[in-house]
Amino acid sequence: MPNGRFAPSPTGALHLGNLRTALVAWLCARSSGSRFLVRMEDLDPMVSRREHEVGQLRDLRDIGLDWDGEVVRQSERFGLYRDALTRLVDLGVVYECFCTRREIFEATQAPNGGTSGVYPGTCRNLTQPELGDLRLSGRPPALRLQASAREMSVVDRLVGTKTFPVDDIVLRRNDGLYAYNLAVVVDDHEQGIEEVVRGDDLLSSAASQMHLGDVLGYERMQYVHVPLAVTAAGNRLAKRDGAVTLSDRQALGESGADVLRRIAFMLGFVNGKQVQHPSELIEQFSIAMLPTKPWIFQA
Repeated sequence: MPNGRFAPSPTGALHLGNLRTALVAWLCARSSGSRFLVRMEDLDPMVSRREHEVGQLRDLRDIGLDWDGEVVRQSERFGLYRDALTRLVDLGVVYECFCTRREIFEATQAPNGGTSGVYPGTCRNLTQPELGDLRLSGRPPALRLQASAREMSVVDRLVGTKTFPVDDIVLRRNDGLYAYNLAVVVDDHEQGIEEVVRGDDLLSSAASQMHLGDVLGYERMQYVHVPLAVTAAGNRLAKRDGAVTLSDRQALGESGADVLRRIAFMLGFVNGKQVQHPSELIEQFSIAMLPTKPWIFQA
């Protein structure tokens, strides 16, 4: 049976935009008869906390969402990432990158003052003497994928087909931690995810993740990138923007069902203001009904 998923990072409370994405992911899965999985993307122990995981799961339950099986944690799956990285090394498509963040930022500056966001391949073709000198310098390297594609087109069920450059993404950071782009691709494959529903801030990264999946021989999946929740000024919604978490809303006297109704109404459900449980939304749900513009949150 195909699977859908919601995969937050346990670095704090979910805000209403996160819950909105979770609801859409749940509806995509449940309306197609798929299982719905929850995965905690807790790769970095410096910022991930188990108490945040507990709070996030509680918030999902409070708005009526359920999931199948046990919650999976990336911090418990390092063996899978190690095996995938070993395969890539054996394929000869991994190289050491000694660049600092500052060096990468400066190298990716665009003429308009912005940044391309794509690593320019500075360390891709280092000679053996150059590699030897850098290794002796004591600077620990990250490991990058030597991408063989320059760009790829991502077919998204909501926003259509978009083409993006393919990056030489980091596979393992210079502190030894496995990188998000490797972990998410391996996890989605290993968990049988056939449709990824997430915020559209991750749309451009889908091309590089698709390419990595191709290199590893994985089946491609479908995508639904949901517009973000933003403030009236157009800024991405954050916890500093007032009563934006479920606990904030509960402190104002709202219930989980009240928050569900708010989200459902903003997603365009005709019965959004009356709904008591997400299951009441399944019958009328379709990708075509979803808004393609950001949700302007008003407290």
